[in-house]
Amino acid sequence: MNKLARVQLVGAALIAFASGLVFASGFDLTKISWAQSGSQPAPKPTSAEVRPLEETGQAFEAIAEHVTPAVVAIEAEQLEPRPSATRRDVRPDVEEFLRQFQPDQQPRSGSGSGFIVTKDGYILTNNHVIANADRVTVTLLDNRRFPARIVGRDPTTDVAVLKVEAQNLPTVTLGDDNSARIGQWVVAIGNPLGLEFTVTAGIVSAKGRTLPLPNRQDYSIQDFIQTDAAINPGNSGGPLVNIRGEVIGINSAIASPTGFNAGYGFAIPITLAKIVMDDLVQFGRVRRAVLGVSIGEVEAPDARAAGLTDIRGVKVQGFVPSADESPARRAGVEAGDIIISAAGQRVNRGSELQRIIRAFKPGEVVEVDVSRFGERKTFRIRLGEPPVDESVVAAISRPTTEPAVSRRSYERLGVTVQALPVELARSRQVDESYRQGLLVSAVSNRGPAFNQLYANRDIIVRSLHPSRRDIRTAADLEELVRSVKRGDVLSLLVYDMGQRSTKVVNLPID
Repeated sequence: MNKLARVQLVGAALIAFASGLVFASGFDLTKISWAQSGSQPAPKPTSAEVRPLEETGQAFEAIAEHVTPAVVAIEAEQLEPRPSATRRDVRPDVEEFLRQFQPDQQPRSGSGSGFIVTKDGYILTNNHVIANADRVTVTLLDNRRFPARIVGRDPTTDVAVLKVEAQNLPTVTLGDDNSARIGQWVVAIGNPLGLEFTVTAGIVSAKGRTLPLPNRQDYSIQDFIQTDAAINPGNSGGPLVNIRGEVIGINSAIASPTGFNAGYGFAIPITLAKIVMDDLVQFGRVRRAVLGVSIGEVEAPDARAAGLTDIRGVKVQGFVPSADESPARRAGVEAGDIIISAAGQRVNRGSELQRIIRAFKPGEVVEVDVSRFGERKTFRIRLGEPPVDESVVAAISRPTTEPAVSRRSYERLGVTVQALPVELARSRQVDESYRQGLLVSAVSNRGPAFNQLYANRDIIVRSLHPSRRDIRTAADLEELVRSVKRGDVLSLLVYDMGQRSTKVVNLPID
């Protein structure tokens, strides 16, 4: 075949192929492809479909525009060195904000947040933000700077009030944390990690949380709002705001293995903060009503010992500042009682009891129902007031002698005990009333005392149930253990040298 013929043949083939494509497309047998595989891209969302998200975004924008001008950055300076503070034991994964405020021998400065609540310059923040500060300066969103005076601070609630001399300042709107529900949107505003006036969003994750924070005192209130809005060091003292732009809490702490946000932030309820602020402004101190008890949460053995069908209520661990001065003890409440209601309101946990009592004033009477080892009792308690100075000064004990007592083990309890050494009692500043008890020197991981009693920390001082007697010697404990029947719950009053307070431990004997 000559060259011309070959060209004509190729041309004919191309014309035939093109004609076939035209023919097939006319019958919709093939479609043009853009070298894509799989399904076709989804159509663009309609305006109706994205409108809810747009409205949510607009709400966050409005909150930020309304609240941020009333948020302040706080700089606290410590001009003189202070002695080191003794920290109590604290769970490793709980970090208090602004650890740089822990006093030491070197002058230092730190930063935090706050928010303006009155046009003439009253500001709410955390106590730990400005504690030990000699000079405090606040900066507004518009870069105005003011020296601030510390009006008052309350370590038991971690609330402090500042005052700047200015007029017509932007202010926040205070809301009601009682109406906040788990799952609702919230916004945190503050100055984390030196990034001023940062806004983050999340939800209310939980309410009524308790935290083992450092430097906790006998009258500390534990009633935190938990949120997953990003909170980091520097957010401390800033507002937690609901979707209506109302402040429902003061951001105060985080739970994190690193000290930075891990999705667990905690805020002080604004209703509590407002009570503290009003007292600090009017009286210079907090006039708070107290029952005079140290409390613990109820667990299954406690409910069983109290004869409760539900695991709820608040366990009375002991009395503060002492049994003689405690309003609850004077009214007839005893260690080991489970408080199940107060002022006619059901009590499920410690934060609920604290929330009920803080609605009263010192001197007012509240009716409290308790369950005492299956028996229900009602007490009318005239509420007291915490001492102004809560620092505890331990008296120097005089040297004493006591007979040496060998260690004794009790398999039914899973503990080994001995007499409390004099030197240990002196070094740990154990009160005289607890020095006659038995020191727990070892705890078996197979007995009921495991994770309930702790070696070289706990002192067994008294049996509360099934019989009430002081535990002074190994013979006392021996007789008690022999008398407990299988299936009973042994209730013990224990002094915790780490927390320097009593607690009630209920051990099921099976």
